[in-house]
Amino acid sequence: MISFDEACLRLTNLAEPLGAETIGLEEADGRVLARDILAVCDSPTHAVSAMDGYAIRDSELKAGRTAWPISGEVFAGAAPPGELPAEVCVRIFTGAPLPADFDRVVPQELVRATAEGITLDPRRLSSSHIRQAGSDFRAHRVLLRRGRVMDPGAQLLAAAADRPHISVNRRPRVSIISSGDELVAPGTALDRPGRVPDSVSYGVASLARQWGAGVVRRRHAPDDLATLRRAVSDEQANADLIVMTGGASVGEKDYARAAFEQLELIIDKVAMKPGKPVWVGRSNGRLVVGLPGNPTAAMVTARLFLAPLLAALSGRSQSEAWAWRDAPAGQPFAPTGDREVFVRARMKATGAHPCESQDSSAQAVMGEWTLLARREAGSPGLPTGAPVRVLTL
Repeated sequence: MISFDEACLRLTNLAEPLGAETIGLEEADGRVLARDILAVCDSPTHAVSAMDGYAIRDSELKAGRTAWPISGEVFAGAAPPGELPAEVCVRIFTGAPLPADFDRVVPQELVRATAEGITLDPRRLSSSHIRQAGSDFRAHRVLLRRGRVMDPGAQLLAAAADRPHISVNRRPRVSIISSGDELVAPGTALDRPGRVPDSVSYGVASLARQWGAGVVRRRHAPDDLATLRRAVSDEQANADLIVMTGGASVGEKDYARAAFEQLELIIDKVAMKPGKPVWVGRSNGRLVVGLPGNPTAAMVTARLFLAPLLAALSGRSQSEAWAWRDAPAGQPFAPTGDREVFVRARMKATGAHPCESQDSSAQAVMGEWTLLARREAGSPGLPTGAPVRVLTL
């Protein structure tokens, strides 16, 4: 066995982005930029009003003028008006372009308006209430850098940059092969004694999508080596990464590794609890992650090893998947034995609280588990209030 830290070190730089593709902005949620996004034009493209009010020339105000006749109106979205006489004002609305050489907007609440024009008290005026051309950003400025995840703010900015299409990293294609004679599709287990629903593949598939996977295929194979080999061969033709669930130990029907005719092992058993049998390898240019069959052990190891690989394949930093932080223990944590322990926990107002069940085969705990708390091997019990390293699911 190797340590958890050594396992993480072996995963570092193991996966790289899969290449770029161009997509429409509507499809970009959660995708990772493959190229910088530059602004097409200045924003705003012309000086615009920041208020509903009246546009005037500041020079007229400084010359002592206090009354102006109104010459038309301008709304947001209109073309910039042509030249107008200096002695007039224009009714203008927020976001509307200013007439040429007009350089002040007087808010409507600061004027006395009639059908003929406006009057105002200069002593009440302060700001010019104008957004100058390019005051937000200039044409050709880099607004979003390569590697940025397209979150709501990035989506807005890409649209503001006038970019209907963007270049993003291709999302990895993941195939999940769950092995086990006892597994059947959900909804069919009740009337089949000895069988259990295949729950792990659903949890792993959801985690894979959360960490950047695109197409996720799930398939089940019985504990038969020839059948498993055919399943692996089929999936290697399409997948960037294959996940094997179950068959990771050394039982008579644990065939997960043997299903690969050529397999370079990178990680083979980790001194951790739960999840010791986890393994990672490469076969025919494809990454392979072998997860334990026990549900909790599978989800713990998927979060710790599969998530960072998928993040890297989709162009994100692996550090996003290993964003450990300190949190106060909301209640005591038990001492550990000879292996590093990843305690299933949940966050409350008082800190991190261990879930009641720490059984590697437990499934009910999935309803309350929100954190992994890392406890080194041979650690004494941890008192309430002491810091503990945690990782959000």
